[in-house]
Amino acid sequence: MKKFKLFSAIALVTLLGIVLYYFLAIPAPHVSLTPDTGLIGVRRGFSLKLDAQRGVLKKLTVTAVQADKKVSVLVKEYPFGSHQASESFDLAKSGLQEGVFTLQVTASTAPPRFGADKSTNLTGSFTLENKPPEVAIVSIAHNIVQGGVGLVVYTVSKEVEKSGVVFNERFFPGYRQKGNNYACLFPLPFDLDPGKFVPTLLAVDKAGNERLVVISYHLIAKSFSTDKINLNDTFLAKIAAEFKDKFPEAKSPLEIFLKANRDERQQDRKQLNEYGQKSSAAPLWSGTFLRMPNSAPLGGFAQARTYLYQGQEVDRQTHLGFDLASLAHATVPAANRGKVLFAGSFGIYGTCILLDHGLGLQTIYGHLSQLSVKAGDMVEKGQIIGNTGVTGMAGGDHLHYEVLVSGQSVNPIEWWDAHWLKNNITGKLDTAAGIAVKEVAPKARSIRVVKSKLSTRSHHKR
Repeated sequence: MKKFKLFSAIALVTLLGIVLYYFLAIPAPHVSLTPDTGLIGVRRGFSLKLDAQRGVLKKLTVTAVQADKKVSVLVKEYPFGSHQASESFDLAKSGLQEGVFTLQVTASTAPPRFGADKSTNLTGSFTLENKPPEVAIVSIAHNIVQGGVGLVVYTVSKEVEKSGVVFNERFFPGYRQKGNNYACLFPLPFDLDPGKFVPTLLAVDKAGNERLVVISYHLIAKSFSTDKINLNDTFLAKIAAEFKDKFPEAKSPLEIFLKANRDERQQDRKQLNEYGQKSSAAPLWSGTFLRMPNSAPLGGFAQARTYLYQGQEVDRQTHLGFDLASLAHATVPAANRGKVLFAGSFGIYGTCILLDHGLGLQTIYGHLSQLSVKAGDMVEKGQIIGNTGVTGMAGGDHLHYEVLVSGQSVNPIEWWDAHWLKNNITGKLDTAAGIAVKEVAPKARSIRVVKSKLSTRSHHKR
């Protein structure tokens, strides 16, 4: 009798274990939906991430429900063995009307061997809005020189997710000023074919609806200087000592130089583009930008440089700033008021300072020997921030001075010119600050080609 009871108890526990395993062996799938609530346009994409956890994915359904209407948005069955998946969809073919609706997501999984299927139900509440924002261009006379900068002031009719100027697959953000006024600095890159330059205002609202407006402008083409730089063993040894730890695979000073001149230069550009997105929405600068006093130009903006070693060409790169030389370890003033975004060692620039002046406008001070500021400091125009030196790719004591707009290097000369600054930048910012605005009808663009060339000396360059 006792054995029978023991056997029955064991059998009951075993059966209970099988039942529990069948129903509880695997957890329900994890499902995440982005966005999961809020305003949405029919072309704004949704993304779903599915994780079967210890099971395998079986089926996914997405249904939109609006009043009494149900619309199947996505149905997918997964081949056995699928554990994770990412899906994307939109509502372009849903036929939904503007207004409130819900998305119902159901994802199911099966156990890999034995047990019950599990499912997860997810519901998100949304408001469908399909009308894009209205955009009105306020500023006029958008004159822009190759390698230089333009500024457009505009208004938008409602809150936007982002706005700014787009061309050639590049985006330059605009910054809200007063009321519904926005200001956007945008460059004409020195190396862009003028025929491919069609600056267009883009505004994307919170629902993802887009509005594009072509900007009328007057383009002035420009050519830039070229130079040949002879590399000697003394200079290469200096570069090798500074960069050998970054390129341990390089076998000679020349190889280290080429790695730094190519790979490190490219990496620096990526980082500067990232810093370019971390700018103050308000202009921090005032008036013209200062040039380092008592300095001679040694190398100009967008100068195409050919590097020679023992009479043979070994590399070609473009110099994207101004090289300014004075006395050794000369003091370096901040060109204008701004915030220190970076102060330290920065690739080919050596010991370097990066200042943010707002609206995406930033300045670089490279090859320094000493720093007088740190990241986070606010500096005033003319404040001493460091001393010139020979760090980085410098071949002699000088300052590498560079101006950028949202990460794109532009010609510093414009920012030293009070007349240009008033006509093209500060006058328009006054409009953005609150002068009565009205929409200006776009005009056909015109191009006036002006060829000019900078004449520069070729020593002490990087």
